[in-house]
Amino acid sequence: MNNNNSQLATFAAGCFWGVEEAFRKIPGVKSTMVGYTGGQFKDPQYHDVCSDKTGHAEAVQVEFDSSQVSYEKLLDVFWKIHDPTTLYRQGPDIGSQYRSMIAFHDAEQETIAKKSKDAMEKSGKFKNKIVTEIVPAPEFYKAEEYHQKYYMKIGGGSCYMPSME
Repeated sequence: MNNNNSQLATFAAGCFWGVEEAFRKIPGVKSTMVGYTGGQFKDPQYHDVCSDKTGHAEAVQVEFDSSQVSYEKLLDVFWKIHDPTTLYRQGPDIGSQYRSMIAFHDAEQETIAKKSKDAMEKSGKFKNKIVTEIVPAPEFYKAEEYHQKYYMKIGGGSCYMPSME
């Protein structure tokens, strides 16, 4: 990161291809990287994570310029692109690797994430309880190159993504 406004945010919200694509398109997002985080297995590969035995979630690490886009805006997108009420599931994808998680990088992000989750719970938008984990950012392992910007490489595609309305 090369300036004082550059920050990292890490989110898990199901299949990382679609999650990355949603964040990649936001003005102020400088870069995205898909990978694995939150588990106990060192240097996981995709086949390891898909076994649902590593404890890792498919996640996206977002580098953003906070003078152009706020962490709150990224959280707004996070809540819109997945169902945070389903434990270990997003649409047809089942397993702990598809869980909902916000991994904060500092105390300010932790406070903002918790307030955002509380606001979402109180909003009535979701009929069921939000199960999103909010945790200190654990080690992030970059996924294999063929997963990076996957939808951009193949010219589109779809993962399960609820309406962003």
